[in-house]
Amino acid sequence: MTDTTDERSDHADGSAESTGVDLKLEVVIIPVADVDRAKDFYGGLGWRLDADFAFDNGFRVVQFTPPGSAASLQFGVNMTSAAPGSVQNLYLIVADIETARSALAARGVEVTEVFHPSAPGDQFRPDASGHLGGRSADSYSSFASFSDPDGNTWLLQEVTTRLPGRIASSGTSFASVGDLADAMRRASVAHGEHEKRIGEADPDWPGWYAAYMVAEQAGTELPT
Repeated sequence: MTDTTDERSDHADGSAESTGVDLKLEVVIIPVADVDRAKDFYGGLGWRLDADFAFDNGFRVVQFTPPGSAASLQFGVNMTSAAPGSVQNLYLIVADIETARSALAARGVEVTEVFHPSAPGDQFRPDASGHLGGRSADSYSSFASFSDPDGNTWLLQEVTTRLPGRIASSGTSFASVGDLADAMRRASVAHGEHEKRIGEADPDWPGWYAAYMVAEQAGTELPT
């Protein structure tokens, strides 16, 4: 007998799609030494405070959610045996890394300049060796990093076009007005090239925009 949570349907490209229950990663726990200090730091980032519950037995849980994120982070008392500051390189995905970095810096966060790795994996080097200044032209390849007061580190990563299969076309969404506007601007540029190719104005440009934006986010073939 096969457990339904393990059932998969294979695609022609070798990828697999689960046919069982959804498993949504919703919370990541980070270890901190001073809960109130960590609460002040993450609140200062402008992240949403979801909970701060303290119990008679000494247990305490604090939860924050970054803007536009489906996942949250928790820290507190008696939550983990990991050493404070031992969680490294948690990803925060952004559509425009320069804007995201500037927003953090404006809040007083010590955040690195934007960089791209000279070789695969160099983004994880704590001594910044292999970090080349400036953003990359490639999606997934531009970064900036910062740490919380305990030394838990975060990586901003710019993603503009998803690899194939990363997002279902039926689940297209945008985390902010800015992200949606950026997607529309990219679609506008691509649509201008489309109209040049067909030699006339496209009366169904809303449909073309929609198809382009869905395909871009899903990582499928873009319309031409």
